[in-house]
Amino acid sequence: MSHTPPLDPKKPKNVKVSQLCELCHARKALIKRPKNLQKVCKLCFFHVFETEIHNTIVSNKLFVEGEKVAVGASGGKDSTVLAYLLKLLNERHNYGIHIVLLSIDEGIVGYRDDSLATVKRNKEQYNLPLEIVSYRELYDWTMDEIVACAGVRNSCTYCGVFRRQALDRGAAKLGIKHVVTGHNADDMAETVLMNILRGDVARLEKSTAIMTQSSGSPIKRSKPFKYAYQKEIVLYAHYKKLDYFSTECTYAPEAFRGTARELMKNLEAVRPSCIIDIIHSGESLRLLPKKAKRAPPTSHVEVRSDGSISLPRQGFVDGNRCERCGYLSSNKICKACMLLEGLQQNRAKMAIDSDVSVHGAAKLTRTLEKLTF
Repeated sequence: MSHTPPLDPKKPKNVKVSQLCELCHARKALIKRPKNLQKVCKLCFFHVFETEIHNTIVSNKLFVEGEKVAVGASGGKDSTVLAYLLKLLNERHNYGIHIVLLSIDEGIVGYRDDSLATVKRNKEQYNLPLEIVSYRELYDWTMDEIVACAGVRNSCTYCGVFRRQALDRGAAKLGIKHVVTGHNADDMAETVLMNILRGDVARLEKSTAIMTQSSGSPIKRSKPFKYAYQKEIVLYAHYKKLDYFSTECTYAPEAFRGTARELMKNLEAVRPSCIIDIIHSGESLRLLPKKAKRAPPTSHVEVRSDGSISLPRQGFVDGNRCERCGYLSSNKICKACMLLEGLQQNRAKMAIDSDVSVHGAAKLTRTLEKLTF
């Protein structure tokens, strides 16, 4: 397909041939694309980047005309560029979709409150409706309280589980059945590496899917930036002068994802195409079918920690629901409810430990219990 360079309103300057854009051969190259090391000018970069995202959307049939789409907006570069591009491409190519910004307030003081201020500005800049859902109203916890209770090392485990569920619940609240997130090629490749490093092969097949949906849930998710490099998203936001929040999450340095990211960046320095190569490898990996397990006897029952009794289900069925909150789950109790149960137990213990009314022999006994020899 031939490339038609966009018109430049500025008068062209005399530049060396080696400095010219490799696509239009008319303007000075300002950007070296990290994906293929191609030198392009600013206008050609805009054209190529937007065209690639459009082709990804069309080839994977991500949208249906007339549907409402919720953009997972955090105020960061990925979600800001995603919201801007979806609005732009929707108007340019007439997708016929209705876009809503959906933000999750995890309750991280000094980080999320500032990023939400950016999302509110984006709402005005792009003239899009905004809905904010908080951990406090959904779980009666904030991330700062969770970290104080469970420790910073486990913060991403809690936040990841709660955030995924919060996005679905927020979309359901708005009557939206499609959530679009700003996960880019770097994120996808990091996820593949993390699953390999942890030996979590069961997640490999779904970790590279551009669209995920369960037959038991009406809400589907898609990732239009699946093949877009993070560096190119940053360049696009920079040259378009988009308003985004660039501070890293307070608890992110402790995440295991940082290990995979460091490994991938070292690989990228040697082979720039390694990010896309890792994604293609993940797409090609398939698990062998599991051997059928023997079903438990019909008289088998499960006694939970709270003393209640649950009868077993007849095998896993896609669309199973958590017995406590009703959210989609492959087990009787979803992961979020299990984490919340552990937090409630720790909260009670912390309340007892910090109770200043305890004194005398009881206080001495508690002190001795904490001693180790």
